[in-house]
Amino acid sequence: MKYWLMKNEPDDYSIDDLKKDKTEPWDGIRNYQVRNMIRDDMSIGDIAFYYHSNCDIPGIYGLMTINSKAYPDHTAFDKKAKYYDIKSDKKKPTWLMVDVKYKRKLKNPITLKELKSEKKLSNMKVVQKGNRLSITEVEKKDWEYILSLEK
Repeated sequence: MKYWLMKNEPDDYSIDDLKKDKTEPWDGIRNYQVRNMIRDDMSIGDIAFYYHSNCDIPGIYGLMTINSKAYPDHTAFDKKAKYYDIKSDKKKPTWLMVDVKYKRKLKNPITLKELKSEKKLSNMKVVQKGNRLSITEVEKKDWEYILSLEK
């Protein structure tokens, strides 16, 4: 099993939306490095932190599980979709997605500020300057430590 941190803007789709929907496709990935992680490294049953980004209080708001294998991201082919990609080919799709399943909300969010203040977490991509990847792998020791911060 692997552990992940997956970012999304809460105005786009929040942990509360996932709680309501139960399961949702994690679409719109348009970064090759992240696409490769989805394709090559994610497995059904992996666990992810649901991280709210680009908001007043960025941080980890909940937990979810990976609920499918990677499959073509249909939004790449939909001309009306936000993530339409004219270059993507249905016969050989460029972009992939997975389904995620709601696990639970955290009792209190663990903010980016809190994560940055923990020296033990300094190797995490989310706290490093310049990291803009929407999905990053989390080491098991970091995962467990973050959960210990939940109040």
